[in-house]
Amino acid sequence: MTTADMTTADVTTTDMTTRAVLFHELGGPEVLTVAEVPLPAPAPGEVLVRVEAIGLNRAEALFRAGTYYYPPTLPGSRLGYEAAGVVEAVGAGVTAFAPGDPVMAAANFDFGVHGVYAERVVLPEEYVVARPEGVDPVTAAAVWLTYFTAYGGMVLTGGLGAGDHVVVTGASSGVGTAAIQTALRVGAVPIATTRGEGKRKRLLELGAAHVVVTESEDADDLVAEVRRITGGAGADLVFDGIGGPGFARLGDALRPGGTAVLYGWLDPRPVTLSRNWPQTVHTYANGALARTAEGRHRAAGFINSGLRDGSLAPVIARTFDGLERIADAHRLMESNAHLGKIVVRVGS
Repeated sequence: MTTADMTTADVTTTDMTTRAVLFHELGGPEVLTVAEVPLPAPAPGEVLVRVEAIGLNRAEALFRAGTYYYPPTLPGSRLGYEAAGVVEAVGAGVTAFAPGDPVMAAANFDFGVHGVYAERVVLPEEYVVARPEGVDPVTAAAVWLTYFTAYGGMVLTGGLGAGDHVVVTGASSGVGTAAIQTALRVGAVPIATTRGEGKRKRLLELGAAHVVVTESEDADDLVAEVRRITGGAGADLVFDGIGGPGFARLGDALRPGGTAVLYGWLDPRPVTLSRNWPQTVHTYANGALARTAEGRHRAAGFINSGLRDGSLAPVIARTFDGLERIADAHRLMESNAHLGKIVVRVGS
């Protein structure tokens, strides 16, 4: 039996398969392949999900290349944090979900094992969250990880509040655009940074109060511009997914006693700290928060209410159709030519 023939009533069988994206060696997008893999029936506490759309994240490119904070298990590593789909079956003891429920992957797992680049996946119940009512699969695939990161990193960890100035680096990324909207939703003032002048207008249209182009402005210019924007005081918070030596200049742009939150390391070089003291530096990852029912509940409440009132609206850069386009989607992601989230639609 193949996944194309499977119905909800068939899920107790053990000979099912599904198409999934794997990679057997480290490298660029070309190492990604699509293969038929076993699909176990959901065990107690597990949920079988038919995937409708996949949201891409920078972490997946790092993982594929071997530069993420944990390594893939090769050969045959899975990939993918974020997806939207529909529950097809549940294991014993699962009461929060039932067949037919629209859901999203909660992105708090080892994606070398549970990667959601597939037509169907089996996930532990705690790795699944309800999809907001009325949200289509493409939008849903672009929601959870980006807004969870922005809310968890800036608000819950960084303490961002109304009136605060926050510097958002890499603001044209999926997390960056989500961070701009999240800052606005709590009444803060987002200062977006981007490497090229071409994205300035779009970032302003998305709600950035100010845009600083780092390609044409050196470290001293960045600090001076943030100081100018804040009337000489400096920013209250920096939200950075890049790290490396450039992290120091972001600290220089903080007010005394300000906070820097580092949630990624696109620059693999060692992180350098500013001598602008005192300041608080946090590292942030969704894992610890997302693994708790309270953390998922708080984030879901913020995200779902924002989707309902329109203050949170994920920016979709481009959609691709079919798992076979996953390498092309990764190439676009690594080109840095897009603004927002890249999504791959998945056929069943």
